[in-house]
Amino acid sequence: MFYGTAVWDPWLIVGQIICLQCSYYLTLGLFTMVFLGLRVPRLSLVYFFDYATLTTSTFTGWSVIASFLFSSLAGAVYMIFLVERARKCLDFSATLYIIHLFFCIMYGGWPSSMAWWVVNGTGLAVMALLAEYLCIKREQREIPMDRFHSRV
Repeated sequence: MFYGTAVWDPWLIVGQIICLQCSYYLTLGLFTMVFLGLRVPRLSLVYFFDYATLTTSTFTGWSVIASFLFSSLAGAVYMIFLVERARKCLDFSATLYIIHLFFCIMYGGWPSSMAWWVVNGTGLAVMALLAEYLCIKREQREIPMDRFHSRV
């Protein structure tokens, strides 16, 4: 845990962003495999980065939406261990989703689906708020003093 004044370490920040992004995509892949594994003949990156797959008109679309939302919940848990500070959770969540937007633009163009924006906006809010809540709970835990006292 970081206490007191924080030292500016850009390599640490870049490492945290990379770890968080990779963990998010691994979890998204796991949930996509669980929810879509038997429904589609072949899983591909189209379910990650193509905005057209996030639709509310098919069961497959709802499965992809569920994968994204569950991944945002998992991302909040990852932030407890990677970021550790409540005041940084919004920054890291927004960075994750901005990088995801960039990947989506590179893969399939600008997301023009309203469902894509709603799902990713909701995922950002859930990840940031839940991560802040969990980090605050962790920061407020009592420090056990038993191990510091000598037993005489």
